[in-house]
Amino acid sequence: MELDDRQRGALEAICDTICPEADGLPTATELGVPDALLEAIDRNPREPERKQLAQLLSLWDTPLLTALGGGGLKRFTELPRDARERVLLSWCDSRLPQRRAAFQALRKGALLFYWMLSMPDGSRHPGWDDIGYPGPLGPNEGAPPKALAPLSIDRDTTLDCDVVIVGSGAGGGTAAGVLAAAGLDVVVLEAGGYYDDEDFDGSELTGIRKLYAGAPTSSPDQSVALLAGSCLGGGTVINYSTSFRTPDAVREEWADHGVHAFRDREYGDSLDAVCDRLGVNQEHSSPSARDRTMRDGCMALGWHVDAISRNVRGCDQGETCGYCPFGCRLGAKQSTVKTWLADAAGAGTRILVGTRADKVIIESGAARGVEARTDAGHRVTIRSRAVVAACGSIQTPALLRRSGLANANIGRHLHLHPVTVVWALFDDELRPWEGTMQALYSDEHADLDGKGHGVKYETAALHPHVNIGFWPWRSSRQHHELMRTTPNLGGIGALLRDRDSGEVRVRRDGQPVVRYKLSDFDRGNLRTGFDGAAQILEAAGAKRIFSSHSAWVSYDPGVDGDRARFMRDADRCGWGPGQCSLVSFHIMGTARMGSTPSTSVCTPAGETWDARDLVVCDASAFPSASGVNPMVSIEAIAHMNSRALAARLS
Repeated sequence: MELDDRQRGALEAICDTICPEADGLPTATELGVPDALLEAIDRNPREPERKQLAQLLSLWDTPLLTALGGGGLKRFTELPRDARERVLLSWCDSRLPQRRAAFQALRKGALLFYWMLSMPDGSRHPGWDDIGYPGPLGPNEGAPPKALAPLSIDRDTTLDCDVVIVGSGAGGGTAAGVLAAAGLDVVVLEAGGYYDDEDFDGSELTGIRKLYAGAPTSSPDQSVALLAGSCLGGGTVINYSTSFRTPDAVREEWADHGVHAFRDREYGDSLDAVCDRLGVNQEHSSPSARDRTMRDGCMALGWHVDAISRNVRGCDQGETCGYCPFGCRLGAKQSTVKTWLADAAGAGTRILVGTRADKVIIESGAARGVEARTDAGHRVTIRSRAVVAACGSIQTPALLRRSGLANANIGRHLHLHPVTVVWALFDDELRPWEGTMQALYSDEHADLDGKGHGVKYETAALHPHVNIGFWPWRSSRQHHELMRTTPNLGGIGALLRDRDSGEVRVRRDGQPVVRYKLSDFDRGNLRTGFDGAAQILEAAGAKRIFSSHSAWVSYDPGVDGDRARFMRDADRCGWGPGQCSLVSFHIMGTARMGSTPSTSVCTPAGETWDARDLVVCDASAFPSASGVNPMVSIEAIAHMNSRALAARLS
């Protein structure tokens, strides 16, 4: 993204206000943050959003915009740092959600890259030592070479096969394994690259750049950040290996949508097959220091707490395990790369990476292939007897719309598991980036309405990029002081199973945009989970508890304030966009299965109502939110739907 001098100066001033020189640490500009931000923005295919940023930066350094932020009739770049901070906070605390959204996007971007980048000469970021964080672990020198061999495409190409699969994650990878085992000729398309054990160095920067989707990374109003995988294996490469079976109550709810297989042995057999192939077990669930605080708090309260099953083999459950969001250096995580895709490749499946599907070829009402393009610009046409759409709940509805499908439900019924975190400072060092990614959970408040809607309490390894996504920024000094407490911090996430939904809209350029806002009902459940997380942390002995709100909301149990004041302050700040940070890794339901085309996108067998032989095999097929980490449910649906497809084609 090219900026003129005024725009560049504004961006540097904003970044340097958020991350100035302090106690020997470099400024954001000295570290290269503005360039890293612009590089990330270039990954966003939505040109209107890039233009909006350019327009904001063009206006930012004008006296009028500074005056609107309470800085007087001066340019932003002419103000002293404390005055620039006050201007930024006026955007943070604005009554206008658009201004809050702009601040949150700038805040997250600047802080994210500030704490991820190394020094320009390649040396270690001095801030890591300052906050007690070890930084990247480095590559595993003993890692085996890559086992798969994707096709190399160096010209416009046409391929023929029985089934082409768009996406290689939990849905697409599983479908490939099942269809190839049935003797079908399969081609898998993956928009991301192929990375494996030898590529994973534990770096936040390289992990996020290589393995995560570049856009959309949030709803436009910043009401919820969105994380999705974009690499061979998709989310199964970067998830936390948490392996819950679909709850029985959820299976019943899904069956009531007209998909009776969820109630029957058919789906149960697929769950069994998936858990067996992934090696799901509880033998690698040794609680980290983070998990032990949650366990201690739950036990003190008399609340439910239990071990999490995980799809790992030979996990160290220690230092390396905490770096799993950037790829498992030990090869312990049983991603689709290690399981279903390996099975499929062994049976002759061809895999293309760096290849993005433009549309499904529809002929006489049936799917007969896919048109795609490689990163290098080469056109790839795959002719097939059937197509599997498994590119995730944001990209699958976009693919269906670009392919001409008109069902009104495409993109609707978007369900998330929005997570907010309550934080705690402890006397003892926790080193929260270490240990099993997720070893324990609590379902104490999983059913708040008698219909399965509520929150699940979980922890996760805390690296700077996770903290920054949730923490408030009230000044550069406050931020640095908070970062220095990192070794002694813990956090509990309240993962909401939403009842009400959002949508994915597809613009004229074919790109998806997420619209999502918590309903009053779901906001109430999230607030209950927020309060519950604080109770757990207080019972575990936290000396300070603070929230993920944009304002500073905290109390020191037994010393300064109490939970009642904490909740009042949280309510005063608000729970809306730009007021309370929410993140969702679990994105579901935009092409759901059901009994009629008036209420769903797909038949009970996962085939779209609009086009024959076009089968959806990812989380977009969920009739509603799963309420648990969805990997096993996605794979079981893909296993069930692809078995049905294989039977038809064979």
